[in-house]
Amino acid sequence: MSDSKVLTYGSYLRVNDLLKLQTPQSNPPEHDEELFIVIHQVYELWFKLLLHELDKACVDLSANRVHDVMHTLKRVRMVLKTIVGQIDILETMTPTSFASFRSRLESASGFQSAQFRELEFVLGLKREPMLKHHEPDAPAMARLRARFDAPSIHSHLYDFLEFHDVAIPADVRARPHSQPVGPSPALQEELVRAYKAQPEVRGLLELLTDVDEGLQEWRYRHVKMVERTIGNKPGTGGSPGAAYLRETVFRSFFPDLWEIRDRL
Repeated sequence: MSDSKVLTYGSYLRVNDLLKLQTPQSNPPEHDEELFIVIHQVYELWFKLLLHELDKACVDLSANRVHDVMHTLKRVRMVLKTIVGQIDILETMTPTSFASFRSRLESASGFQSAQFRELEFVLGLKREPMLKHHEPDAPAMARLRARFDAPSIHSHLYDFLEFHDVAIPADVRARPHSQPVGPSPALQEELVRAYKAQPEVRGLLELLTDVDEGLQEWRYRHVKMVERTIGNKPGTGGSPGAAYLRETVFRSFFPDLWEIRDRL
């Protein structure tokens, strides 16, 4: 007789383990701390899925599997809309409620989210000084360093574009993987031509623009939520808080796609 256990909903999803991961630090417990923990844990799960999907998109771009890439990017776009919506829930927490347990966070800060930093690296925003905000010996640091040194989605996009007879300028192709992506007028000229002549390329570029806009929307809603909750106070763990977040709101991951708008 087999000793194997029957797989159930709870065992497959490890629900009992999952529900033990919310450990408020306030004593006596502050009611809204549970909300704060759950929202941020859910964010980390969404970040994990976004990385999973973007990794697939990179592989499919380099293999010229255009319909697979577009399907994946549509999913990424929907996830971004979902995480923006979660801010509505977090904003039900008043400044007074947050202040009641904020000191318990000590040095913990969303600025330390390794997965969000991985997302930035995958999308081409490579900034080595950001690595100092993460524990040097943590397993997450190995992932961060690997992401930092690896080609971003832009390199895979160039592979895809070359399949469609788009000439990638030599200096763009030669850019080190650890260097942040910047605008290229020469590449923009090629993108404009492809955009006007090739519907599939145009559709893909628009989805990438959607993803970029979705991340900018999340940053905007995030900074307004922070301003609403703590104003101009420094963030927890010594992070700059809203002042830093405001600087990042309109930072584009695909600058060339925005630069060509007036030529389309």
